[in-house]
Amino acid sequence: MRATVFLLPLALLPIFANEFWLVHIFSRALILGIIALSLTFLATYLGVVSFAQATMAGIAGYVLAYFGPNTVDVGHELPFAAAIPIALLMSVLSGAVVGLIARRSQGIYAIMITLAIAVAFFYFTRQNYSFFNGWTGFSGLRSPQIGDTALRTPVVFYLLCLGVAALLLAMVSGFVRSPMGLTIQAVRDARRRVQAIGIPLTTPIVSAYAFAGFIAGSGGILNVWYQERISSFSVGLGPIVDILTISVIGGLRHPSGAFIGAVAFVLLDTFAIDFVDRERFNTLIGVTLLIIVLLAPRGLRGLWDDTVARFGNARDGGENTGKSQQST
Repeated sequence: MRATVFLLPLALLPIFANEFWLVHIFSRALILGIIALSLTFLATYLGVVSFAQATMAGIAGYVLAYFGPNTVDVGHELPFAAAIPIALLMSVLSGAVVGLIARRSQGIYAIMITLAIAVAFFYFTRQNYSFFNGWTGFSGLRSPQIGDTALRTPVVFYLLCLGVAALLLAMVSGFVRSPMGLTIQAVRDARRRVQAIGIPLTTPIVSAYAFAGFIAGSGGILNVWYQERISSFSVGLGPIVDILTISVIGGLRHPSGAFIGAVAFVLLDTFAIDFVDRERFNTLIGVTLLIIVLLAPRGLRGLWDDTVARFGNARDGGENTGKSQQST
């Protein structure tokens, strides 16, 4: 639950921030952080880096677009009460399928398999028009309206993103303490020992990917409401690399690092143009990533933990020194 606590002060942000900061900075950062959380969950508790998280989020977004209101006359509109659960279910199933395919892979092999799946889905969305509407995708996607209040209203949408992020962090915290969560961590630490005691590896691995698919799908739905459109570009190589970059910047070994990295990424993406040419943004991100990897291998969250621990040790050392002098 400690990972959820750091999000709570953000609930006061609407008192101070304007619409631009609420929607285009913090809401966007929370959405990207949710999708990156699905990656950091797998990296932290299963020990696997997946490149298919943007794909899982994209599947949820496409399903919501297909079964929701749009302006391209593709799909079958259903009430949001039905379309949202279907979208989440499909993202969970997509995660399970990815896990089933990649269940025997670790390290670079898991990365390559999930990347191949993601790239294959990207090209499939461009070529399929009956469900994905090809290159163009879907536009005019509207968020639900509760009474007279639209969820896309800046303050409401920001609080919705914040609430979903806090809920998912709490779910991750609870899930990893459950019997299945503990089994997943056992698979991470000692696959052969897990097999030796008679536990099949497929079930915990597929469960981990399916849960990650649920997390990514939640972010994918929010991203559709934020962008108000979805296309093949939403699941292309750019978003795939962005999610990995966010996770590495924040820290792959702690779930809350996904949100820290997302805030840093969005701030760079938004304001870097004031300092460097827009075409050099990827260079700036690459340099930033290189510096973090070299100076703080555990990301910004790891750097924060190390700093707090260092000051704590220094304070404890000072107190112990003072006590020893008094006793002398």
